[in-house]
Amino acid sequence: MRLTTVGTGTISLWPGRGCASHLVEAGDVRLLLDCGPGTAVNMARLGLDWWGVTHVALTHFHLDHIGDLPALVFAWRHARREPRNAPLVLLGPVGTAALLERWGAALGDWLTIPGFPLTIVEVPLEMPVALADDVHLTARHVPHTDESVAYSVEHDGRRLVYTGDTGVDESLGAWAAGCDLLLAECSLPDAMAIPTHLTPAQCGALAAAAQPARLVVTHMYPPLEGMDLRAEIGAHWAGEVVVARDALRLDC
Repeated sequence: MRLTTVGTGTISLWPGRGCASHLVEAGDVRLLLDCGPGTAVNMARLGLDWWGVTHVALTHFHLDHIGDLPALVFAWRHARREPRNAPLVLLGPVGTAALLERWGAALGDWLTIPGFPLTIVEVPLEMPVALADDVHLTARHVPHTDESVAYSVEHDGRRLVYTGDTGVDESLGAWAAGCDLLLAECSLPDAMAIPTHLTPAQCGALAAAAQPARLVVTHMYPPLEGMDLRAEIGAHWAGEVVVARDALRLDC
């Protein structure tokens, strides 16, 4: 699998960081994990195959994780001489279909009937969903909003876990245990801790419980800029730490 961190920031806007979005390439699957504002233009700027996205998986319904979904659908309809005809699968927690219906009522039925096959899958918790014969996605609830989920993506014996937005969850580390790459939110300094996001110390504790081959931290608010996050996290986790930036590409 290959991970590209398309957007590594939050709705507290910061130069050089788009809102949450991550592209996972696994076999024939091109999976966007979240689709926050800036995703579409960032993918184009980075030379990523935005036209070839096969799946979009939303972790929850905050705007900084979903805001560019309508923009991408509109681009797939109109940005090229020939509109898209390849199918798209939109995955998310319970409420994803209703979200799209509400957006369609406001923006137009092109969003729900885009002119190419669109399938909406509300992912059941703790039950793998096949994205292809050799790629499987599993969701579990995390403490952020009522619908918030983390995702595990498995392909060819490799496993990537994405926390989405989460507060401290003592069982999340066990669920992610032994993954090849843990893509974890790391939002605020320890002095600004809140229940619905992770600090560097809490992120380090999560990694210590999960023991991933590599920890990649994302979803950083501006107060973290300039901090030595590797040292902050390293006080709790001795393994490899990668501080993500927009356009980072890693093999998993």
